[in-house]
Amino acid sequence: MSPSLAEPAPAPLFDCDAPGGGRALWLRAGDGVRIRLAFWPGARGHVLILPGRSEWIEKYGLVVAALAGAGWGALVLDWRGQGLSERLAPDPRLGHVARFTDYQIDLHAALEVAVKLAPGPLPVIAHSMGGCILLRALVEGLRPPAVAISAPMWGLDQPFGLRAGLRAGAALTGPFGRDAAYVPTTGPDYGLITTEFDGNSLTRDRAQFDRMKAQLGAHPELAIGGPSLRWMAAALVEMRALSRLPSPPVPALIGLGGNERIVSPRAIRARAAIWPGAELVDYPGAEHELLMEVPDVLDDFLQRTLALFARAGGTAA
Repeated sequence: MSPSLAEPAPAPLFDCDAPGGGRALWLRAGDGVRIRLAFWPGARGHVLILPGRSEWIEKYGLVVAALAGAGWGALVLDWRGQGLSERLAPDPRLGHVARFTDYQIDLHAALEVAVKLAPGPLPVIAHSMGGCILLRALVEGLRPPAVAISAPMWGLDQPFGLRAGLRAGAALTGPFGRDAAYVPTTGPDYGLITTEFDGNSLTRDRAQFDRMKAQLGAHPELAIGGPSLRWMAAALVEMRALSRLPSPPVPALIGLGGNERIVSPRAIRARAAIWPGAELVDYPGAEHELLMEVPDVLDDFLQRTLALFARAGGTAA
């Protein structure tokens, strides 16, 4: 089945601090899964935003607004299994996919539709899991003019025994259909849903944190909880495979918080060191979500991103 542009999404984008003129659309991915895409037009060009695990389109409303202030439009994707895209397990809170490479089907569908909605060069902003999915696409030949990646999920700082145990657990339970179960210590209410601001590993900005929590409180259908055993095992296999592949010839900005506690700083630094033309920017004290961080971090990362995109696209900043 070829990716196709379907009807406007029946649940329109709510007030998420993005500029007017945005619209949500359903896409039918190549394997038939229904995913949601949002589009905001821009006179200067368009940026594709690839969120992280458990995220949703509206969370990026302020980022879309910042891009619009510089003349850029945006496309933002709800990955399969999260946001308002089709959930893939009987428990809608379970973060689950059959194969990690299935995310490439979503990305392919978004890129095909982007040709119709926003023809021309399409630089990419990716966060966390979105950075892992993007890297796979880049090493397989995707060539945007430039990419900016926040806290990419290129490794997880877990003990080797735990990583091996998760892979073995998924392998043993998979034939019996039991790998579509939560990773131990997680569950349907895992993550931002129940996290308090004090001590959180996402952001130091209270207003951003409260905004994200309020969106989930008002629209709980957007939320997912912990990942499945299959998701975690597939993610670990994918990150290990990517670590052995060469870096793509694409200009890149890579942002890393000094207090990163979710993905592996070591893996990020290792990739940046072998990526010709990549710039790694450290943000002392920052947490995982640089695009939702305190204003000085957010503004610096976005300004560096826009400058990179302008250079790569030949448009004056």
